Amino acid sequence: MRLWSINPGYLDSKGLVALWREALLAQNVLMGKTVGYNNHPQLIRFKNTSNPVGAIASYLRAVAVEAKNRGYNFDKSKIQNKRISSHILVTDGQANYEFQHLLKKLKSREPSIYICLRDSERIKLHPLFSKVRGGVEPWEVV
Repeated sequence: MRLWSINPGYLDSKGLVALWREALLAQNVLMGKTVGYNNHPQLIRFKNTSNPVGAIASYLRAVAVEAKNRGYNFDKSKIQNKRISSHILVTDGQANYEFQHLLKKLKSREPSIYICLRDSERIKLHPLFSKVRGGVEPWEVV
């Protein structure tokens, strides 16, 4: 499971579809609807909010917006009717790590996207997140 901190606009189509599926799974986990993945490290930051289901629902909405912008029709009825009004903090080290991780995937999977992104100097975050200084997050499996 990978719930990207970086903006979903960076993802290729395969990555965006995978993110949608994985975030829906995360939503089910946070709602207690599945036994597996309960202790997955990617869920820690959502669990640490005052409203974990609202946080993942807000996360999913932004993914759905990106999908719609690309002409995809993700079923938004699967998103819980909850929200979180605050941002989740993520370190710049985490954002950089994730961006480099994505670039490695894109280099072989979608070389044209890789070429467009490889020299990016400023990494945009998923709209739910706000950047703070720091290294790779402790929950990240490096």
